[in-house]
Amino acid sequence: MAEPLPAIRVDTHAQRDVPILVVDGLLDSSTYRGLRDTMIKAALDEPPAVIVDVDRLTVPTGTAWTVFTSARWHVSVWPDVPILLVCSAPRVRRAIIAAGVARYVPVHPSREAALDAVGNRSIEARRRARTELPRSPGTVTLARAAITDWLTEWDNRDVIPIAATVATVFVENVLDHTESAPALIVESYRDDVTVAVEDCSNRLPGRHEDAARGAEIVSGLAIVSALCRAWGATPTSSGKTVWALVGRENRF
Repeated sequence: MAEPLPAIRVDTHAQRDVPILVVDGLLDSSTYRGLRDTMIKAALDEPPAVIVDVDRLTVPTGTAWTVFTSARWHVSVWPDVPILLVCSAPRVRRAIIAAGVARYVPVHPSREAALDAVGNRSIEARRRARTELPRSPGTVTLARAAITDWLTEWDNRDVIPIAATVATVFVENVLDHTESAPALIVESYRDDVTVAVEDCSNRLPGRHEDAARGAEIVSGLAIVSALCRAWGATPTSSGKTVWALVGRENRF
């Protein structure tokens, strides 16, 4: 009987406040998603960057390297945390570049080179707040109040109506379609504000208009889409995070 293929193992430690994921094992169709979600989860904590050391990773096919591109795409709009690779073997670095991964995920020959690249990025202030919400009739009111308090404190009052509307849709979706208690996250960065809600369901959201009733019934996510620059859902190890980005052009 053939021995089972080894699973992916990821050991994580930090240097200069940057998480370094050391990946060991075989990257194939059975381990692709788990590794992708591990990188996404690390990025959702909003470190300056996520560095992935692939020196111990076995990759039989070139297309499997796209797991790193996929992870980066999932976090490219929010929280916009860069992912960098460390690979000391020139032959393997060439394979990563040939797969097109380096266009989106830079590859460096050492951890020190990757950390230096992170340090050379310009750092701008991010404001971020998070609160755990209960499953109760007053949950939406609590979410709207928290957004009003945070954005007032950050001098972003003009965004409050849209941000509160987005939070209402996301929180109501969690209460209506999952058994979770939602967690609300609001972030202000440059001229943009992101509203995000976490839950423990891995079912990703989608717009569901009522074709029979036409414009009479519009889904909450259709409203979010109309109000915001972008929205999306990011899978996590415990469920998902649904987010929306409100830009300077999105004002009532």
